[in-house]
Amino acid sequence: MANDQAPLVSIDKLRVEFRGEDGPIVGVEDISFAIAPGETVCVVGESGSGKSVTSLSLMRLVEFGGGRITSGRLAFSLNGKQIDLAEADTETMQTIRGDEIGMIFQEPMTSLNPVFTIERQMTDGLQAHRGMSRAQARERALELLKQVRIPEPERRLKQYPHELSGGMRQRVVIAMAMACEPRLLIADEPTTALDVTIQAEILALIDRLKRETGMAVLFITHDMAVVAQMADRVVVMYRGNLVEEGPVEQIFADPQEDYTRKLLAAVPRLGEMRGKPAPEPMRLVGEETAATAPRPVETAPKPLLQVSNLTTRYPVKGGLFRRTVANVHAVEDVSFEIARGQTLALVGESGCGKSSCGRSILRLAEPTSGQVLLEQTDILALSDRDLRRRGWRDMQMVFQDPFASLNPYMRLREQIAEPIRNFGIQTGGAVEDRVAELLDRVELPRSFMSRFPHELSGGQRQRIAIARALAVNPKLIIADEAVSALDVSVQAQVLNLMLELQAELGVSYLFISHDMAVVERVAHRVGVMYLGRLVEIGTRQQIFENPQHSYTKSLLSAVPIADPTRRRDHDDLNFRPIPSPVFPVGHVAQPSVYDEIEEGHLVLRDEINLEVRPAKTP
Repeated sequence: MANDQAPLVSIDKLRVEFRGEDGPIVGVEDISFAIAPGETVCVVGESGSGKSVTSLSLMRLVEFGGGRITSGRLAFSLNGKQIDLAEADTETMQTIRGDEIGMIFQEPMTSLNPVFTIERQMTDGLQAHRGMSRAQARERALELLKQVRIPEPERRLKQYPHELSGGMRQRVVIAMAMACEPRLLIADEPTTALDVTIQAEILALIDRLKRETGMAVLFITHDMAVVAQMADRVVVMYRGNLVEEGPVEQIFADPQEDYTRKLLAAVPRLGEMRGKPAPEPMRLVGEETAATAPRPVETAPKPLLQVSNLTTRYPVKGGLFRRTVANVHAVEDVSFEIARGQTLALVGESGCGKSSCGRSILRLAEPTSGQVLLEQTDILALSDRDLRRRGWRDMQMVFQDPFASLNPYMRLREQIAEPIRNFGIQTGGAVEDRVAELLDRVELPRSFMSRFPHELSGGQRQRIAIARALAVNPKLIIADEAVSALDVSVQAQVLNLMLELQAELGVSYLFISHDMAVVERVAHRVGVMYLGRLVEIGTRQQIFENPQHSYTKSLLSAVPIADPTRRRDHDDLNFRPIPSPVFPVGHVAQPSVYDEIEEGHLVLRDEINLEVRPAKTP
């Protein structure tokens, strides 16, 4: 990329403020940088540092969230002229949004309209900006869904956002942002909800479009491995200010600021735990010692949770009378145990059944068959009343999308206190003290108690969700992508917190994640899921150091590396379709049969046809 080109976008001394009860809250204090055509600038920094506020200011969407650009200039090259987006009128901005500037938002569920089908949401922009007919727009939408590797794109067009997994919703948002081939693509944590295999192909797709069309990319992320893979230049932000800027190689090899060094030190790297028998806290820059180490694992710990032959299927309705015409085999014949004080991690592609498995255990999705025992209590046999009183007191869940799991009309104080009061754990002033203690635990200021969810960043909202799950002192926490929305330094703090709680309280985790480096850091055992089945399960060392199933090998080979000198070639990838998990009514699935490679290391037999793709070489 030639740095002597005239910039497409120039941000000069941007300042953004938000209305607060106690006066204005500064979101961005003083930011200046430029983006040239065909250049990728990655903005990194802690949750709440102003990364997303900067991008929303370029689209002038910050105004819809209670923000105001109080000073600064946002110069954008439009039709050979420089216009100031900060001063542009509503009509000009409507023309620019989606056509000249596309945006991939951080939380897909809040950026998709729940009452419109995917087809309607994808085709509206194409018809408005490109003048396409309805049929042409539908054909283009279908092509885009295939590009982002959504299985059964024809069926997805007819569905609503709530019918898709978090990863699939994110891919729809990516497709919508790239629909009109904008000159500037703003990507705000675009691969947060995606597993490593799909992430690699989405990054390759963005990179290919950049090379072919000269599109500029403003890439906001907390994943330093993605930064190493994608960036030409890096902008490091902290508390609304730019602390360091430079070429990606220089930032990684010779960071000048302490804060940048802290960010890079907090990146979990695959292979760091090789040869270590138990999870281990991360050492953070500026800390004299690591967090409390986990207590030694018992030789034969007692099982807390036993899942046997769990199967969950979702009906597909069709026809005039909305009869069930097929079933989505979301979870198929899954069995595992979680010991007291241990962590089982479930990994796999978006849509593989990880989240459905966690929801089925809590009966947020009713299983079709199987058995779930928590301390020998059959969770599936409990009445709704007993489930609320007993089951959900001992099991809590941290959901993937923090905004969707928090009530937008309740202050955070009430949201964290609600489960404490519901289960009668504490009353009166003790509840307020407990809420303050929980905020301290997740590294948030106590002043946040009076705020609403929309006043927090994505990472801060996720920390509130974690605090709420901890409020009732559960025995099992199901963490569904609990740290995927957090920047690397806060992610390291939260992971250390989870290990401390495990050491102090003996809490167990079902840790659902697509981040293999994080899983290697926290898990005692790992289960790999594909198309609703466990294809391999074993100890962390067995899975990471001796993977046997071809799908496990493909997952590990696709993990990005936080080193810009080891970038992978982003030549055109062959986007292979993912096999469909939808089967006709009456379909009899094969039982899951495993070979035991060594004690506790089970691999699904080859004769069970899952159409697994061969492993890719890095």
